[in-house]
Amino acid sequence: MKNKIVKILAACSLLLPLATPALAAGASVALDHSPSNVRDVESLQRGAQLFANYCLSCHGASAMRYNRLQDLGLSEEQIRTNLMFASEKVGEPMRVAMQAKDGKVWFGATPPDLSLIARSRGADWLYTYLRSFYRDPSRPTGWNNTVFDKVGMPHVLWQLQGDLELKVLDGKVEAKGPVVRSWETVEHVNGKEKVSTHQLVLTRAGELTRLTDGKANTFDYDNKVADLTNYIVWMGEPAQVTRERIGYGVLLFLIFLLVPMAYLLKKEYWRDIH
Repeated sequence: MKNKIVKILAACSLLLPLATPALAAGASVALDHSPSNVRDVESLQRGAQLFANYCLSCHGASAMRYNRLQDLGLSEEQIRTNLMFASEKVGEPMRVAMQAKDGKVWFGATPPDLSLIARSRGADWLYTYLRSFYRDPSRPTGWNNTVFDKVGMPHVLWQLQGDLELKVLDGKVEAKGPVVRSWETVEHVNGKEKVSTHQLVLTRAGELTRLTDGKANTFDYDNKVADLTNYIVWMGEPAQVTRERIGYGVLLFLIFLLVPMAYLLKKEYWRDIH
């Protein structure tokens, strides 16, 4: 039995160098850390407004009802006035305004429901994705994305971010000028390692970005995307904060009540022996 295990491990060690190029070729873009905080109510309110204004025209959130936004401190009147554009009742789900068949014709695929997208993709993926669109004339919409190559979705926030261009350079290149994001990829070609530097360059500033002295300032836009990502994460589990609060209460109950009781019970059982 031991000899069989040794042979299997030896075979795996021989196959590992062959698998390395495939893993390198399929490596995804490095993701930026999302500053999400579902306890920041003001950020969630701003994110909800962005979601209603920019996302609900194509994407729905059928597992989320408008009246659940009251958990964010919004009144029914505020929800009706500022966030409801495709529904009449506050108790209705956040349905998409566009017909599914139209979305398939326009974008090649029906835009997905975003109720649980944060739980499937993750906050870092969403945060990086919304900041990684670039101009690509070869695509039907004129846009592509470094995180989701050949994506069918256009850059709905382009007026806020402006225009970005993707540059792929040989070797390791230091980021200079209006570079928004920069990362390196490694490929193995004919047994040799090839390093490439990918740079997203801001070519035209938007409403929330600036080009100053040849450098890009995307601070305001990044904050907007952080708010939107934060809301989408919260929407995936609106009861998260309450659940965690109850969990902490249960732990405190166990520590301060059950533990002393268990200790006293143990002393009572073993009193005659000790």
